[in-house]
Amino acid sequence: MLKDKLKNYNLILASSSPRRQAFFKELDLDFEIRLKPIKEEYPNRLRHFEISDYLAQLKSLPFKEELVVNDILITSDTIVWHNNQALGKPKDEADAFHILKALSNSTHEVITSVCFTSKNSQKTVNAVTKVTFKVLSDEEINFYIKKNQPFDKAGAYGIQEWIGQVGVTKIEGSYFNVMGLPIHLVYETLNEIAYL
Repeated sequence: MLKDKLKNYNLILASSSPRRQAFFKELDLDFEIRLKPIKEEYPNRLRHFEISDYLAQLKSLPFKEELVVNDILITSDTIVWHNNQALGKPKDEADAFHILKALSNSTHEVITSVCFTSKNSQKTVNAVTKVTFKVLSDEEINFYIKKNQPFDKAGAYGIQEWIGQVGVTKIEGSYFNVMGLPIHLVYETLNEIAYL
């Protein structure tokens, strides 16, 4: 399938996320992991998917000089968009509680952008999923934070974890996007690249 089409390419996943790495394994793709630190900062004027697009592209910059022909570098970023602002990863327990309290009894958007960079070109795609939470009690929020320590997750939660199982009442769009990678878009885009 896709693996055969991409046999002349070298896929590089620039992500330390175990979830994103697992997704690539499940797509049955050969890939290597390369990591470089980057400050995830963006201009204040950016809104909605502009933020995740910008950050996904920003993450590709440290690799630009070392890419060779047939390399495809994949970088991505996920944000939670709620009440016209981006919610990133919580700084500590108090911040995680504050974020989850804000998401309680409301609908927010999870936006993931994926950037595909080769030596001579770059393409960025994104997906938006609407997620609705029931009213979350303080007790439930505190239990989840203690149990799952969601400090590496945008919006302070993982939909596949306890809080998602008991708290999410509605989802519109890709479930895997909320987990951190819109697999259908990655598959589609890599198929397109393979035919170029």
